[in-house]
Amino acid sequence: MPTSAITHPVRRVIALGFFDGVHQAHGALLSRAVERARELEARPCAFTFDTHPSSRLTGQSTPLLNSVEDRAWLMEYFYGIQEVLLASFEAMMELSWEEFISRYLIREQGAVHVVCGHDFRFGHRGEGTPQLLQQRCRELGIGCDVISRIELEGITVSSTYIRSVIAQGDMERAERFLGHPHVLSQLVAPGKRLGRTLGFPTVNLRFQPGLVIPSFGVYATMVQLEDGSFRMAVTNIGVRPTVDDDETPNAEAYILGYEGNLYGQRVRLLFFRKLREERKFHSLEALQQEVLRNAQQTREYFEGWAQLL
Repeated sequence: MPTSAITHPVRRVIALGFFDGVHQAHGALLSRAVERARELEARPCAFTFDTHPSSRLTGQSTPLLNSVEDRAWLMEYFYGIQEVLLASFEAMMELSWEEFISRYLIREQGAVHVVCGHDFRFGHRGEGTPQLLQQRCRELGIGCDVISRIELEGITVSSTYIRSVIAQGDMERAERFLGHPHVLSQLVAPGKRLGRTLGFPTVNLRFQPGLVIPSFGVYATMVQLEDGSFRMAVTNIGVRPTVDDDETPNAEAYILGYEGNLYGQRVRLLFFRKLREERKFHSLEALQQEVLRNAQQTREYFEGWAQLL
């Protein structure tokens, strides 16, 4: 039986890529997948690897913008992707490019249409190219779109560029290239409750190993709680030199006007603007006054964002 004649219980349109950051170029793929899925009465999906390809191919770790969970949330929340297919990079690299298409995409996943970027590589030793993908899909009777390079301000939109921008703390520029705020989600970890004694209780989030850490400083952020609601927050990234000077950087968010207990819950931080660098204050009172000033700056920044609350 020809591969294209095999009936799969789920018809999928699949966007192919790693999607770190889920930036505007990724968004072009995802939007096209959703559009094609609507036309074909299929499920809009995204395929991604568990590990960044360059980490396996070069042996050097590539710092990532997002966890797998955040990538999936961004694709669903902003683009309407209904399912994320997470595959082992090592397992996929054992397949020839022909097997990746006919066996994995069509027979195992029920692809009726696929979408990829101009530089997507797949299969053993990355021998598969967008041109080969289009040709083979045509032979098997399924559709294939290849999305061209996306540029903004004369710069190619890429995860590599955005990583450098976030590492510098320029969240507003990062948002322009991402198409949405930079995101970090994590379970709330117990802290030392020092913020509570100063009048501004905070939640502490640890960075997963391998994630890009924004430059140390204080940011105007939004926090999404488990119930889906958004709250304004002042978030410090760093080692808290005034009260702790911990060697392990973390994110500490003071959620404005919130008094509940969030320990053990998963919250999501959305970064909008860096307010200042992290610095050591000569007293806890000076720190307290500065945090209150940063809180007012955050309220003023979000005055036009009432729709998020």
